[in-house]
Amino acid sequence: MNGLSRPELQAKICRIMSEMFEVPLEKLTAEARLFEELGLDSIDAVDLVVKVQELTGRRVDEADLRRVRTVQDVVNIVEAHLKKAA
Repeated sequence: MNGLSRPELQAKICRIMSEMFEVPLEKLTAEARLFEELGLDSIDAVDLVVKVQELTGRRVDEADLRRVRTVQDVVNIVEAHLKKAA
């Protein structure tokens, strides 16, 4: 996933989230709130962390996880982890 532009990265993450959580792509906007608007629960959050770790090859800190509230937050974490891995 390195080498993707930010819009490409966001689109890829949205496609992955849509498949994982059966959420229509049109609902996966940057501002969409994971729990309140998209209906994700704590188990979904764990699945998402595992997927982010697979995509980036890096462990997600618990502190980072606690700050994740929106799709944009997920994109930010993936982007930051990819930059660290580069």
